[in-house]
Amino acid sequence: MNTSASQAVYNDSVVRQFSIMTVVWGVVGMLVGVIIAAQLAWPELNFGIPWLTYGRLRPLHTNAVIFAFGGCALFAASYYAVQRTCQVRLFAPALASFTFWGWQLVILLAAISLPLGITSGKEYAELEWPIDILITLVWVAYAIVFFGTVGTRRVKHIYVANWFFGAFILTVAILHLVNSAAIPASFLKSYSAYAGVQDAMVQWWYGHNAVGFFLTAGFLGMMYYFIPKQAERPVYSYRLSIVHFWALIFTYMWAGPHHLHYTALPDWTQSLGMMFSLILLAPSWGGMINGIMTLSGAWHKLRDDPVLRFLIVSLSFYGMSTFEGPMMSIKTVNALSHYTDWTVGHVHSGALGWVGLVSMGTIYFLIPRLFGQKKMFSVKAVEVHFWLATIGIVLYIAAMWIAGVMQGLMWRSINEDGTLTYTFVESVKATYPYYVVRVLGGLLYLSGMLVMLWNVLKTATNGRPVAVNIPAPVAHA
Repeated sequence: MNTSASQAVYNDSVVRQFSIMTVVWGVVGMLVGVIIAAQLAWPELNFGIPWLTYGRLRPLHTNAVIFAFGGCALFAASYYAVQRTCQVRLFAPALASFTFWGWQLVILLAAISLPLGITSGKEYAELEWPIDILITLVWVAYAIVFFGTVGTRRVKHIYVANWFFGAFILTVAILHLVNSAAIPASFLKSYSAYAGVQDAMVQWWYGHNAVGFFLTAGFLGMMYYFIPKQAERPVYSYRLSIVHFWALIFTYMWAGPHHLHYTALPDWTQSLGMMFSLILLAPSWGGMINGIMTLSGAWHKLRDDPVLRFLIVSLSFYGMSTFEGPMMSIKTVNALSHYTDWTVGHVHSGALGWVGLVSMGTIYFLIPRLFGQKKMFSVKAVEVHFWLATIGIVLYIAAMWIAGVMQGLMWRSINEDGTLTYTFVESVKATYPYYVVRVLGGLLYLSGMLVMLWNVLKTATNGRPVAVNIPAPVAHA
């Protein structure tokens, strides 16, 4: 093999950078989440300071946990997995480095602009047009690096994790470009290229597919690589994984209108969104079953492997969320759940339970290997983190489910003469205890993240970055 030593090892420096920043941004994003949860229980906690109000901090929280924490985890996992499954070094290493520094700059600009009230006002797409352009440049670089690596692979087969990562990268690019189309009015202000109900439709086509591709397809790529690796078992059914892929990416695209039930959106469009949301249950559960059944013959490993427990329990939350989502898209159910905290509970069962746990399991898998260690500095701390996170999630989502159903029932309760039984203020007052429980759940989840930060930094500082050789190609007779 006529390659130099620098070409014969995997490019893991960018994976190390993204892995460390995943944990750092996770702590920041979840800290802001706990602050705004506390503000809903005790409003005076904004101290009368405009940039600490709920309306300013809430988009900062969502951007930090989705794009900073989740995004860095996806970059790290995809860069690590694509090299190993293609047995080749990352394509265009300078561009890979640009994706790291460019993405950190995007996050920093979001952290400055959102508390200042500089926002487009579009859910999950609040950042103004100059930052949107930077996101586009980083994303194009990411696509070149990822698909370039797949294109120069030394194995004929493209492993299923790379199909999911590839679909996530391509679809997020299209979603971002279409939904962020805007007319700049100044350097810090723009107006959407769409108006009225069209703007709402484009926004929720983007919004739901941000969930479907950024927060689902990308993390399924993670699941399909890291669960078999940690369990030391092949994927339960490779055929099912391919069916899962094609069914999921086709169906997800059409589900967005279920966010706009009982609005000015045409009724047939709402019904189409509901129908595709219900169909979505099948591929989602197929993928969950495929991941969990990968443990066939290795269930005993869950007893003493907390990293595997993170990965497998994340799938149970994925299954639960992808049952709940289609159910909530049914118009009659949505009539009760819409605009209530039930929706908040659903989002967080997916975000904390599925995305959070699978990301943490992946980072716990990566860090020892990236820093030349056999295991994490403290396996006991990983165990503690697992239970803090799991109990925190359960408290959080149970409180929001109960609060949401209660709100829905109170808002639609009417007296015999047709007047409302309860005022809106009465529903807010009744919700208060559940908001306090949510803060407690969030604090537990955040404390688990702080334990992880300590453990990751100890593992990284006790070890040192290691160069991993690319295996020589196997000669076939």
